[in-house]
Amino acid sequence: MDFKQIQELIKMVNKSNIGEVTIEQKDFKVTVKQKEDPVQHVVATTAAPVMAAAPAAPVAAASSAAAAAPEKPKAASAASDNLITVKSPMIGTFYRKSSPDKPNLTDVGSDIAPGTVLCIIEAMKLFNEIESEVKGRIVKVLVDDASPVEYDQPLFLVEPA
Repeated sequence: MDFKQIQELIKMVNKSNIGEVTIEQKDFKVTVKQKEDPVQHVVATTAAPVMAAAPAAPVAAASSAAAAAPEKPKAASAASDNLITVKSPMIGTFYRKSSPDKPNLTDVGSDIAPGTVLCIIEAMKLFNEIESEVKGRIVKVLVDDASPVEYDQPLFLVEPA
């Protein structure tokens, strides 16, 4: 199963009333769970190294971090309930700077307003500025600079103002 098929599976589960789907192949297992809220968890594991399963590794890393989030103490979870997650509108490469010799567009603690450029995502040699749609303060940057991102992947946590 390639990465494109996994994305299609997620979209189909998201649009349906299915709560959970698990697909197992020889060395590969994918589980897609849907909760009442629009958060989705994808867990991909491989029993043995397989070249076809290699693109799914970033999804597994991101989803394992997301799966660990509900296990936080109630106080930490209550504090993070009011945060807004800024997600990637496309697949591409995430950049925090407009060019290598420039400072980061935003950092933790930066105040943002609608229209503020948060980052740049390069897709097919086009550099797309991702602008804020909310007013607030950046609490956490969830993606490393120059790393690949997927559609709807969380990029920033913002405390609304």
